[in-house]
Amino acid sequence: MNPQLLKENFALVAGNGDDVAAYFYADLFERDPALRPMFPASMAKQHEMLLTALTQIVGLVDNVPDLVPYLQDLGRRHRGYGVTDDHYPVVGASLLATLRHFSGPEWDETLEQDWSAAYGVVADTMAAAGREG
Repeated sequence: MNPQLLKENFALVAGNGDDVAAYFYADLFERDPALRPMFPASMAKQHEMLLTALTQIVGLVDNVPDLVPYLQDLGRRHRGYGVTDDHYPVVGASLLATLRHFSGPEWDETLEQDWSAAYGVVADTMAAAGREG
């Protein structure tokens, strides 16, 4: 996993602002409509929180001592919202679809592998912290 490549790609994707979050949630709810009731009717604040969390995670991708506690806290909070281990794969699929969409021609197999690996670490860390309470 190349942290610099992830940061550069995320900068490209994040340049699309709120469209990124809107695409992500549309994809997520299409993949698993049962998740929609877990979120508020108005998604504006949720969009902001998603983009803030992604920015923080990508910013810390090469700083494990700071990244892990952040992810653990995020995992515990998500567990409180009703997130279970079964939700992480669908979220990961939606995240990759979103990154792929907004990366356009820049998207390639290397980015897919790096983002998949990064998400795996994020999901594992968050899920473990959520299970611990």
